[in-house]
Amino acid sequence: MTRKTIRIKLARRLFNMRIAGIAFRDGHVLVHRATHEKFWTFPGGTAEIGESSADTLIREMKEETDCDVTLIRHLWTVENFFAFEERKWHEIGVYYLMRMPDHFPFQPEEIVHRVRDAKNDLEFKWVPADKARLEALPLQPDFIPARIADLPRTSEHLIHRESVPE
Repeated sequence: MTRKTIRIKLARRLFNMRIAGIAFRDGHVLVHRATHEKFWTFPGGTAEIGESSADTLIREMKEETDCDVTLIRHLWTVENFFAFEERKWHEIGVYYLMRMPDHFPFQPEEIVHRVRDAKNDLEFKWVPADKARLEALPLQPDFIPARIADLPRTSEHLIHRESVPE
């Protein structure tokens, strides 16, 4: 079965719909990155045609961590505009608060999981959930470190413009 993802190329511009989850454990938050990149993000991936955002996150986490996650609530829908790999991106990001199962490894600030997805080698780690530590990673999107200690109680829609380090 061939998967269809929502990604539209327009010359040097791309549109993407990315779904991500924010998971906490003992004052730390789970992040991941493609090993060839210098920045970290929250785990998740690209939605497939006909797939809800919740289903996307559950599928991506199963594929990447072999874990069944619990989605707690929707946090943000973000219209994110940024430059990356010499292209301009327009991304719709959907962020959920989620819970990782207890058996998923927890060793603060160590790489706790590695996996090869369709395109990249990914690594996961737990980092302290505070603004300074998340900014120092660096973490993308860059609005989240300032808001990590005070997540919204109800869903928010945001428009955010940033620049991703090359």
